Amino acid sequence: MNLRVALGFARIPDGDLDNFAMGVIKGIEGNAAYPTPPVPLTDVQAAVDDFVAKVARSKTGGMLETAAKNNSRETLVGMLRQLAHYVQLNCSNDLTTLLSSGFQAMSTNRSASPLEQPQRLVLRNGTSGQLIAKVSPVKNTRMYEGRIKVSDGDWLPSVYTGDSQRITFEGLDPGTLYICQVRALGGSTGQSDWSDPSSHRAM
Repeated sequence: MNLRVALGFARIPDGDLDNFAMGVIKGIEGNAAYPTPPVPLTDVQAAVDDFVAKVARSKTGGMLETAAKNNSRETLVGMLRQLAHYVQLNCSNDLTTLLSSGFQAMSTNRSASPLEQPQRLVLRNGTSGQLIAKVSPVKNTRMYEGRIKVSDGDWLPSVYTGDSQRITFEGLDPGTLYICQVRALGGSTGQSDWSDPSSHRAM
């Protein structure tokens, strides 16, 4: 079986693309499997910062601001595609090594079926300010999306992972109670329903 990196990140919504890109930067930086990325990670970080700024401006601007945001997005996605190709060539056909890059692997299951709602969502504490969610694996899933919020607040930016047993939220306020949901991405419908919510207090 030849592993391939999933390129579905090109369709991630604007509000979540920066988080995905930051996950890739974190995954490749200092990773012995990927010592010489074709795009300097400092350039990717700069592209992320530029994209975030232009997304913000496009929300209150006009056509010019939207066009600038779209151009910035294309630049960032182009860099991610170069990194994805590099990861595919250097992961030694090992799934763990591929996933350590922050990218996801394409599913080898060609059957098209709707994704089931993730079940048995459990939250536990990691390090300070960190909560780790896990759900039962969902068949035909390419990746999992997790979201979290305080009870009366807005959802924080989503996190993405290929591991149903470790969906990690960081930068949380210790002592605060958070509510979490997870959904599966892939299948014939693109995404499952969100899981039933679960709550836990960050430490």
